[in-house]
Amino acid sequence: MTEPFGARLRRAMDERGPLCVGIDPHASLLTEWGLDDDVAGLERFSRTVVEALSDRIAVFKPQMAFFERFGSRGVAVLEKTVEEARAGGALVLMDAKRGDIGSTMAAYAEAFLRKDSPLFSDALTVSPYLGYGSLSPAIALARESGSGLFVLALTSNPEGREVQHAVRADGRNVGATMLAHLAAENTGEEPLGSFGAVVGATLGDLSTYDLDINGPLLAPGVGAQGATPADLPRVFGAAIRNVVPNVSRGVLRHGPDIGALRASADRFADEIRSALPAA
Repeated sequence: MTEPFGARLRRAMDERGPLCVGIDPHASLLTEWGLDDDVAGLERFSRTVVEALSDRIAVFKPQMAFFERFGSRGVAVLEKTVEEARAGGALVLMDAKRGDIGSTMAAYAEAFLRKDSPLFSDALTVSPYLGYGSLSPAIALARESGSGLFVLALTSNPEGREVQHAVRADGRNVGATMLAHLAAENTGEEPLGSFGAVVGATLGDLSTYDLDINGPLLAPGVGAQGATPADLPRVFGAAIRNVVPNVSRGVLRHGPDIGALRASADRFADEIRSALPAA
């Protein structure tokens, strides 16, 4: 029986620290690395990041859009990137933010969560804004395959407020409702549930929200977006040990030098460890 994602993530975080590094081959980053904005540059970029960091970080988060823009050849690079990252010992969280209904949602789930898929990943980001119930096919397949989901709940982009902070008839806002759904999914799971939330590290005091969902909290925004590891305890409070801080450009801008990439990731990892309360 496949070990659930939450258990594998907990072990990886305990052994390697909770740092998640994005694999975000922006055109501007390829240029900064001295690479062409083409499939060859994409492949060189991705393989370098994986080679540098797969033996030391808990999670990679490839952003699928930056591979899809090159069509089928870009997706082929992503398939190889996922394979090599997992072979190196890191978990892979595919940042595809899929969300739809019925058979279409089921097809998206199969693309990333079915074990024999070329893009099979340890976890997937999903959007619940066609209703949380629309995620049911992905939830079912994640349970079957031992994968996880990260559901957009309280994102850091300003535009998200008009949906995520909208207040329902029961007085609870939409973001809080998503957190409650996830807490229900994770009930009784040990040592950590497999169904997480995306909660921006730049949002400030979130003490009015119940972030104790017994699942991981992916926290984008550390580094170039302005949040620091020292901010995490203030933002996440008692849920801090389940937080997976995501850094992308803050690490990636140090490439293509492998030593510099490793040194940057190690610095962020050390700062995150220092910010955590004593066990």
